Amino acid sequence: MTALRTQVVVITKAPVPGRSKTRLTPPCTPEQAAGIAAASVGDTLDTVRATPVAGRVVALDGAPGELDLTGFRVVPQVGGDLGTRLAAAFAGAMAGTAAPTLLIGMDTPQVTPDLLVRCAQRLERGGPGTAVLGTAPDGGWWALGLHRADGAAVLASVPMSREDTAVRTRAALKAVGLIVIDLPELTDIDHFPDAVAVAAQCTPESRTARVVAATVADVGSRA
Repeated sequence: MTALRTQVVVITKAPVPGRSKTRLTPPCTPEQAAGIAAASVGDTLDTVRATPVAGRVVALDGAPGELDLTGFRVVPQVGGDLGTRLAAAFAGAMAGTAAPTLLIGMDTPQVTPDLLVRCAQRLERGGPGTAVLGTAPDGGWWALGLHRADGAAVLASVPMSREDTAVRTRAALKAVGLIVIDLPELTDIDHFPDAVAVAAQCTPESRTARVVAATVADVGSRA
């Protein structure tokens, strides 16, 4: 793969029962939800490590615990709502660098190095006046790429986790003069059916596939 000028930021909470992927509960227990979150984070970080990007950053909420952050620079998340934290994650990751920056969540573990390369290439080819946006079927988005941190400031005013979040994000970016280039749509893990669907797109040996399969079996036994 060709080396890229782009850095990738993964924004995530430390997987903790009762704090991580709470919308998976029920049918998952809080421990199972945190286990799926941990698997998803681990697979996502491995994918970013395998991608020839210029830099790797984790915007982390909480203590890393057992997360393997080897090869990543850690930027602590700030307080506030998700839009505020996203804007701050871009600002922290882009401080002191002119590298284009692609931010992704931890809940699309089906992402591959090849896909991240193609996303980064679209961002780089677009130039400073562009942004790239990867939407999710639920109306949110899984990836956002920018050339300037000040472009991310608009995220603080965008309501997150809604059916119109991607539409509002696109409008906010256009309002500050950016041309928005589409990335492929991906399902992210919000509810348990999403976890099952996403796991089916992951390789069988991935953490996500294995943990979700075990959880499905346990949930079925309790039904």
